[in-house]
Amino acid sequence: EEEFVAVGGATEVKLFGKWSFDDIEIRDISLVDYIACKGDHATYLPHTAGRYQKKRFRKASCPIVERLACCLMRKGRNSGKKLMAVRIVQHTLEIIHLLTDQNPIQVVVDAIINSGPREDSTRVGGAGVVRRQAVDMSPFRRVNYALYLLATGAREASFRNLKTMAECLAEELVNAARGSSNSYAIKKKDEIERVSKSNR
Repeated sequence: EEEFVAVGGATEVKLFGKWSFDDIEIRDISLVDYIACKGDHATYLPHTAGRYQKKRFRKASCPIVERLACCLMRKGRNSGKKLMAVRIVQHTLEIIHLLTDQNPIQVVVDAIINSGPREDSTRVGGAGVVRRQAVDMSPFRRVNYALYLLATGAREASFRNLKTMAECLAEELVNAARGSSNSYAIKKKDEIERVSKSNR
């Protein structure tokens, strides 16, 4: 019994029992605090049933793969179907591993880092005169926006298409991680940054 306890303490937490969180590196120093995939945030399933919306910035501590799953539950017909979203994420990670031979969690992290816009434009002006003013984006909003863009791109790609949601999401994440402009998220990010550059 003593040996069993020792072994039980030594096992590392792996997502879906397969993917290790140990060798994940976040290559953008500003996003380290907002991409939760280390230590306590390593989970077996992207379904913790935590109350991440109760307080501002609480969702920064939500495991990053779970946040991706939550972003998939959009458009009324999918809302609340988290088990479906978790299954999609599970298949997506398998497909990413087949495509790239890398740890799929690393690919997801890279995709989020690459597809969050760094600059945006806001509307400034009163009394009918509206002009856009370029503003820097906070790291937290970059992560949130990246997740939104990735999920939206995958949803639009799989809608009225033979490809499954998991295949589209995998393709989107792999392209975004490479920084390829085939990705919807990268295209949108470039467009947002281009618009804000012209409004500086």
